[in-house]
Amino acid sequence: MTTLERVTMTEELGARSRRGVYGISVMAELSGVGPQTLRLYERRGLLTPTRTSGGTRRYSDADLDTLRRINALIDDGVNLVGVRLILSLEAENSILAARVAQLSESAGGQR
Repeated sequence: MTTLERVTMTEELGARSRRGVYGISVMAELSGVGPQTLRLYERRGLLTPTRTSGGTRRYSDADLDTLRRINALIDDGVNLVGVRLILSLEAENSILAARVAQLSESAGGQR
């Protein structure tokens, strides 16, 4: 499998996991977090569900993963401001790690 094929496949899987499919009540049931708490997390910038043309929130599998991470951090005693900072740093770290891997792969091909 070529690098381009791997990137394309990864992008397709990522797009599917980010597609909003769950309404707020389903998300609350899946996560064990109440609808009001989900709305609070959205207001605080911790979750960003997609919206339908009518304004209904739609949560994705990626949102569910993020919510699980939020819950783990809160269980560890981190407040919401700390949670937002940690999530931001983790996202930045993930981007940088992907870039390093990309650069390492391209440098390996030039040898």
